[in-house]
Amino acid sequence: MKREEKIMSTFMTFIARTRKKATPIQLLVLAYFGLIVVTFFLLCLPIFRYPGVKISLLDTFFMAVSTISVTGLTTVPLHEIYNNYGVILLEFLFQIGGFGVTMLATVGMVITGRKISLQHRQLIQVDMNQPRLSGTVRLVYSVFGLMMALQFIFGIVFSVYLYITDSLYDLKSAIFEGFYISISAVTNAGFDVTGKSLMPFRHDYFFLLLVILLILVGGIGFPVLIEFREWLLLKIKTRGKGKYRFSLFSKLAFFFAIIFFILGAVLIFLSEMNHSFTNMPWGEKVITSLFYSATTRNAGLQLDSLTGFRTTTLLLFSILMFIGASPSSVGGGVRTTTIGILMLYMVSFIRGRRNVNIFGRRINQDDIQKAVVVVNLSIMLCAVAILILSLTEKASLVSLVFEVASAFGTTGLSLGITSSLSLVGKIVIIVLMFIGRVGMLYMLMLFVSKKEQDFNYKYPTEKVIIG
Repeated sequence: MKREEKIMSTFMTFIARTRKKATPIQLLVLAYFGLIVVTFFLLCLPIFRYPGVKISLLDTFFMAVSTISVTGLTTVPLHEIYNNYGVILLEFLFQIGGFGVTMLATVGMVITGRKISLQHRQLIQVDMNQPRLSGTVRLVYSVFGLMMALQFIFGIVFSVYLYITDSLYDLKSAIFEGFYISISAVTNAGFDVTGKSLMPFRHDYFFLLLVILLILVGGIGFPVLIEFREWLLLKIKTRGKGKYRFSLFSKLAFFFAIIFFILGAVLIFLSEMNHSFTNMPWGEKVITSLFYSATTRNAGLQLDSLTGFRTTTLLLFSILMFIGASPSSVGGGVRTTTIGILMLYMVSFIRGRRNVNIFGRRINQDDIQKAVVVVNLSIMLCAVAILILSLTEKASLVSLVFEVASAFGTTGLSLGITSSLSLVGKIVIIVLMFIGRVGMLYMLMLFVSKKEQDFNYKYPTEKVIIG
């Protein structure tokens, strides 16, 4: 007994020292890794599986990472592994992975009346990409309430809709399916627990439009949703006369989310118009294009087999998955504002302008540098992953590119090669999913100590030849 107490005491001392020395980013990454370990042990419990079903430890760990990163890639068919208790567990884990460990911890501390420390507020600031420390707790509580309300309201809508329109659903199954679809869409978790994803609803335009709306809401960014709510309340309170000033981040996130959504849909439509869309009515062509433009940016839900699309369309899907959702959302990827700022910088550079201006404001040079670094390193990471997989896997190059983009963008779509990945292949995808959820910028800063962050100096400048 004394030996166990000594081990526990040593472990707690190590944790205390680590918390003291580590930066908020290092603590955040460790928290997500710890959460993955806990999820791994939960998924190992037989209560969440059908009787007699076995799954390897590596596949279970793969599933744990995919769940916490709300990716949706799986090496095993979920509808043959996990029972209803397992699906409910997955829905709970979607909340943790989608909203972030610090958000749920903060909500729990607020509910129980516990004091939120400065270090915890710093973790919230890092996890939600907030520029200021003030107001982070209020933001967390507001976001959580709003997102849970959306899931509940649309869960009821989907349940009632399925029960009324589809004779295959009784009340219990309609509620179970309706709430799963709502949670999966809002958290952008592309897990297929039925083996059919949304294929049975491919001709139901109203249903698909609701799913598209939830996907966009989940990926637009939490600060954007809160600012929109404040704007709406102000308009109601002042009867439309009040003026609200949106932050530059909200404007950029909304603007580029809509741009990529519309542009993606148009390109998908043009690519498949005379191919897989040939025999579709015009309405179905438009809805399908809009759906895949939304789902490839993080949700991972699908209406049919992806192998029927052109190579051009699959590469377009890969680009959309690589871009991902907005920062401070449930999605991954390099993020919309990162690509948007990089595009604005390129345009300004071509025009000979030193500053990047948009919406009457100037983008900070530090943000531009971060965008350039994140995009370049993300491309390099994905390129290295593709090279490794091309050596270890027996699959086409398009399938490998698609799989890598899906893992890094935490999307969950696949051309069917996930289950056949080798040991090395699974490890590569696990690493990509984890980095995609945490973020490339934070993974880089993971290895920077507090002293190095505070240490800054300048050398004399000198011109070099470029291009």
